[in-house]
Amino acid sequence: MTTLMKGSCLQFKVTDQSALSRARCGEITTAHGRFETPVFMPVGTQGSVKALSPQDLEQAGVSILLANTYHLYLRPGHRLIEKLGGLHRFMSWEGAILTDSGGYQVYSLSKLRKISEEGVTFQSHVDGSTHFIGPREAMEIQRALGADVIMAFDECAPYPANEAYVRNSVRLTSQWAAVCRACPRGDHQALFGIVQGGMVPELREKSAREILALDFDGHALGGLSVGEDRATRRRVMQQTVPFLPSDKPRYLMGVGKPEDILDGVAAGIDLFDCVLPTRNARNGALFTKQGPLTIKNACYAEDDRPVDERCSCYTCTHFSRAYLRHLFMAKELLAYRLNTIHNLHYFMGFMAGIRKAIQEGRFGEFCKGFLGRSGE
Repeated sequence: MTTLMKGSCLQFKVTDQSALSRARCGEITTAHGRFETPVFMPVGTQGSVKALSPQDLEQAGVSILLANTYHLYLRPGHRLIEKLGGLHRFMSWEGAILTDSGGYQVYSLSKLRKISEEGVTFQSHVDGSTHFIGPREAMEIQRALGADVIMAFDECAPYPANEAYVRNSVRLTSQWAAVCRACPRGDHQALFGIVQGGMVPELREKSAREILALDFDGHALGGLSVGEDRATRRRVMQQTVPFLPSDKPRYLMGVGKPEDILDGVAAGIDLFDCVLPTRNARNGALFTKQGPLTIKNACYAEDDRPVDERCSCYTCTHFSRAYLRHLFMAKELLAYRLNTIHNLHYFMGFMAGIRKAIQEGRFGEFCKGFLGRSGE
């Protein structure tokens, strides 16, 4: 089944479906290429995946990445990026790009914010200056950036939050989503709506029904990975996804631990993003098929083995744990690049393994095997 989203160049096709869960494989085609789902999107906060070049990303198998509307609006500014040919040209990335709405960053980074019916007035985390972003502004910023997939502006409830706050968050998210849906965007841009509702099943359903009524090109689950435990997050996903149409992509925002990705895939999620692999790499925490490895540990000082003997990334095929530890302890910039190359290669391989397991009808076995190795 292939769906061509009206008013955009995005096509979505479900190619395989698990018989024992909602896990599925698919293909998404955008103006900047095709990629398979489930997919993990590295985060390029400032229009750059920290420490890596576009060539590094391509070699790791990255086909779509996320850039942050809030950060690019503050610096260098969306008008400058538009003047210089859009974000793809600005950062010399030929693959697909998704930009978030900026709502989460306003929620999480602002020292001072005031929410109104029109949007959010907030204080910049960079220089303390005052700014306003509402649904129209978020859409205009993203239109200027030129990403392939853009997000409706939403209000992300904190955790924990009382039901009255969450109910108002749902109301504002739906109200702003309708404004975003009516705003102009590039001919190649697909627009996703965001489902909020905190951890309250009734409000998740209400939000989903209101967002679906606006006929977006895809749908995201927002307001998760904000401090809740894994069991709660899994419950919310399992309760909410059945309300989302099967013929459009589903995106779980800001969730990136491998075990959480497995939960999301089992619930029927297609897209994921998180800073986890890149941030952990810069902190010396490396992912391996045998479990996590902390490269600063003294036991690696004379270890001539690669990080993961079963890994084919540039880092593992050229450098030892001893060398990587030396670079990290000496605070050499190369440490961040090599560690990040490895972690992203791991995540791309992890997602490829998930897709293959779904295609071969053994996703449940894949999950049990992975969680068994990680001690879950």
